Amino acid sequence: MMSTINLHHLRLFRAVARDGTLTGAARALRISQSAVSTQIKALEGSLGHDLFERRGRSLVLTEAGRIALDHAEGIFRTAEDLSATLRSVGAPRQALRIGALATLSRNFQLAFLRPIIGRDDVEVILRSGSQESLLRGLDALSLDVVLTNLIPARDAASPYLVQRLDEQPVSLIGAPGRAIPNGARVEDILAAHPLVLPTPESSLRAGFDAMIDRLGLVPRIAAEADDMAMLRLLAREDAGVAVIPPIVVQDELATGRLVEFARLDGISEVFCAVTIRRQFPNPLLADVLSRDVDEVRGPGSA
Repeated sequence: MMSTINLHHLRLFRAVARDGTLTGAARALRISQSAVSTQIKALEGSLGHDLFERRGRSLVLTEAGRIALDHAEGIFRTAEDLSATLRSVGAPRQALRIGALATLSRNFQLAFLRPIIGRDDVEVILRSGSQESLLRGLDALSLDVVLTNLIPARDAASPYLVQRLDEQPVSLIGAPGRAIPNGARVEDILAAHPLVLPTPESSLRAGFDAMIDRLGLVPRIAAEADDMAMLRLLAREDAGVAVIPPIVVQDELATGRLVEFARLDGISEVFCAVTIRRQFPNPLLADVLSRDVDEVRGPGSA
């Protein structure tokens, strides 16, 4: 018969699952790595299953580990809800943990969050990072959803569920002082003006480079950035004509600080929400994922 689960062991297990290493979890918990390792083994013995497998320097949850973490999160969330209920009047607050690619449009992120912003019963926890680190957080169940414009590779073994939220056009956008007549051809603008571009590893840049190659042009690059916020600032400083989705600079376009000179046909930016199949999905996800494209775009976006 299985022995009673030690909640202290369960708490250590959750810390290791979130960090992905014994060293990092031990440092965060301020106990020795050997103590963490010993107590994780004790929990595995109690449950009768291995909870982690080693991949390189990281520990990755096994299938049993994923199930155990799902239940552990429920146990600790129930404890937190009990404390909140006894401390305050009214329903306990729910938390939605969102990971967003560090380079993703802030305007898009706000539009995604709009249905739950300001709700008294909801706490939004927003973390940014690289695609790799965010997907690790999703795998470890420390994130409920990842917002990205880089669609993760999917095959029969992939755990990721990808929901396409929006597809935004991409334009040539710059300061109004540039001498670009209305209706100017895309190729004429590209040939005559310095450009502010996303970095080569982005999907947007791949489409742009293919278009440039078809047109037989050699662009004059003024700046490259992997961050949409920086592309926006460079366009505002008139460093050049930016290749950027209008949603990123919707406020500047509305006030006339920036101008959309031409739309780049055939190039678009796709925004996705990535989740994994969970036994206990966060119920708040339904509030932000069950909307149509127009709702995600939000007011004032192109």
